[in-house]
Amino acid sequence: NRVLLRLRYRFDSCWRGHIKLLSFSVVERFLDLPQAEDCDRLYCSIMNSHQTQTTQVPTGAALKAFIDPVCGMNTSSSSPHHFVHNNADYYFCSANCLTKFSAKPSSFLVTTKGTEGTVVAPKVSLGIEAGEREVQGQYTCPMHPEILQDHPGACPKCGMALESVMPSAQDESNDELIDFQRRFWWSLPLSVLVFLLAMFGHYFQWVPPPVQSWLELGLSAPVILWAGWPFFVRGWQSIQNNSPNMWTLIGLGTGAAFLYSCLATVAPQIFPTAFSAMGRVAVYFEAASTIISLTLLGQILELKARSKSSAAIKSLLGLATKTAKRINRDGSEEEIQMSQLQIGDLLRVRPGEKVPVDGRVEQGESHVDESMITGEPLPVRKILGDRVIGATINAGGGLVIRAEQIGSKTVLAQIIKMVSDAQRTKAPMQRMADAVAGYFVVTVAAIALATLLLWGFFGPEPSWVYGLVTAVAVLIIACPCALGLATPISIMVATGRAATQGILFRDASVIENLRTIDTLIIDKTGTLTEGRPTFERCIVMPGFQEQEALRIAASLEQASEHPLGEAIVRAAKARNFELTSVENFQSASGSGAQGEIRGQKVAIGNLDFMGKAAAPEAVGLNQAILNQADQWRAQGASVVFMAIDSKLAALFVINDPIKASSPGALTALKARGIKVIMATGDSQTTAATVAKALGIEEFYGDQKPAHKIALVEKLQGDGHIVAMAGDGINDAPALAKANVGIAMGTGTDVAMNSAHLTLVKGDLNGIEKAIKISEQTVTNMKQNLTFAFVYNSLGIPLAAGLFYPFTGWFLSPMIAALAMSLSSVSVISNALRLRNVH
Repeated sequence: NRVLLRLRYRFDSCWRGHIKLLSFSVVERFLDLPQAEDCDRLYCSIMNSHQTQTTQVPTGAALKAFIDPVCGMNTSSSSPHHFVHNNADYYFCSANCLTKFSAKPSSFLVTTKGTEGTVVAPKVSLGIEAGEREVQGQYTCPMHPEILQDHPGACPKCGMALESVMPSAQDESNDELIDFQRRFWWSLPLSVLVFLLAMFGHYFQWVPPPVQSWLELGLSAPVILWAGWPFFVRGWQSIQNNSPNMWTLIGLGTGAAFLYSCLATVAPQIFPTAFSAMGRVAVYFEAASTIISLTLLGQILELKARSKSSAAIKSLLGLATKTAKRINRDGSEEEIQMSQLQIGDLLRVRPGEKVPVDGRVEQGESHVDESMITGEPLPVRKILGDRVIGATINAGGGLVIRAEQIGSKTVLAQIIKMVSDAQRTKAPMQRMADAVAGYFVVTVAAIALATLLLWGFFGPEPSWVYGLVTAVAVLIIACPCALGLATPISIMVATGRAATQGILFRDASVIENLRTIDTLIIDKTGTLTEGRPTFERCIVMPGFQEQEALRIAASLEQASEHPLGEAIVRAAKARNFELTSVENFQSASGSGAQGEIRGQKVAIGNLDFMGKAAAPEAVGLNQAILNQADQWRAQGASVVFMAIDSKLAALFVINDPIKASSPGALTALKARGIKVIMATGDSQTTAATVAKALGIEEFYGDQKPAHKIALVEKLQGDGHIVAMAGDGINDAPALAKANVGIAMGTGTDVAMNSAHLTLVKGDLNGIEKAIKISEQTVTNMKQNLTFAFVYNSLGIPLAAGLFYPFTGWFLSPMIAALAMSLSSVSVISNALRLRNVH
């Protein structure tokens, strides 16, 4: 039943009727259920297994391997679930996947162009899994990321054009940009003719004033009713949705000017003489049509500028390789598509080629350029056992790697997802802008109405004409587009730029908060040190043998993720020791582990853990042994104790060298006035040695996860803004508790999932870079908000004619439209400067 619950509502026809899930979300609260895409994969796996047992495979038939384009599972031409699309065969693992694909094939396929021409392949071959396909087919608003829909269009809240949640690596055609360009170029000649006729028509004596009004109406009608139609639709939608926005103001302004002018042309006799000028009732067809053309121009410039904000994600998507060279079991090699790649495959990477996926070096030695992922310009030396990242470039010798992570699990795919998610979040600063914009449009409409009435009743003749002109100018110039774009466009550019330097922000609030930290708590292992400890020696107690002690310790530690335990396992494997399975394995995060091996109770860990795993007096931890351990710790090494059946068996000495970048990074952080504190699960003696070498004045050893949380809470209680940097499971609670949690990309997934910021390379210099990006981004957002507020503060009084009695200045609605369009472009252009942050 639990398995069936995990399948959610995705059942084949033979399963329906047996299970009914009412309010599955309630069940989901109490069970640790996987995500939807995992449920699909589990379902397909079960169905695939069932079909393997029941399907009769034709004898002598040459079966061809295929990948299910829906769930990504391997299938073959023997599958009864077959579909032909555009003369191409697709095979599926179950009827469920076939049904999904046949309903909308395009959502599961992607077209790429390469040296071999245009190729149509399943999106899963590019590492895009079920949940990500849904994301890639969605569109969102840059100002309102909560808006999501499965097709392009306009945001129902602000009317802005929706953008793809996940851009493609290839340049996609922007349908709205193409449409606006077409409307602009067709409307421009007509707007120019109307403008010239209105400005200089009275010089042509052969054109009577009433006829001139009809000519202007004929020329401007296509501009208003066709070219400007999308603006009126958005304006009406904003009223229907009770969310007044820039299109509300544009619709009101141009609509009022056009309808008034039409009425003045068709029935001029109903207007008083105050509305007459130069032999006819004053009309403003040229203002309405020119405003539409200028608004179209502004939208074109804005759409082009906004497309550059996703350049970072597009460049990351373009890094992924499409093929890999697999070494088969018989030693032969073949070039395969990424969709055919399996975890555990051996892949050959020649000099100059890209590493296809994340893995570890099995043969060879080389230098790999990881700059596109980590931002580090110097190639990194890779030897046997070293980890390599997909999409990086093998700059030196040949390598053979074993694939460990494929598809959406690779570092590149995770980076792209994190950047995309961060770009769709709102910064705290934007809440102020949203609150202001929510009342802004209504206030502007009230100001425009007051302007019309005040000019009409108290202004000079023709007073009502002046009132209409100023009211329209107020409506047009006050469009809040620049105000709404001020912060989200900066966030989009900054997160993309940071990703190219190996810095991943979880959301916009992290960018805004990081610059305020004054205290940094740093873990030692894997953060200040290399995090890849090396086994130094094994000191055995009387009655035990060194080789057997190392084998037993490695057998127990093979189930652990602690770096010290991994060092012991690597040492045993290097000596070709055969490891034994463990029963009743238990792990205490950051302290040690225990279990049963061939009937023996084995405990391994630090001094505190050994006291809990067995009675200290029974273990045999005498003062001589403790002094010996302290001597190694004084040299910066870590000492791990092992007891077998409650008897001390061995001490393992493990060295973890300090990262070469740590001293310089700490110096830079201290120069910023940030207090650095080290908190490590290692002993106080080892902590003191490392702290002295790095010039850290405050440090704590023997720290458990609860101790680290308590330290964070204490500092926060004292009024400090605390950041926590770590890489292990034992750091995860403190990372989540800190104001800003910083995870090393070289650490565990648990740490990275708990953190607010991830440094892909695991280099502390990234913290200083991230703070710099935070400072520049917040400065950029403040500049944009200031510009938007000042623009409207000065623009509205000027458009309302407030300065006319003193200076004689009037702001034409056409100039107001141009200023409104250029204000948005200016905000975007200012945000794009963040692409040059280093």
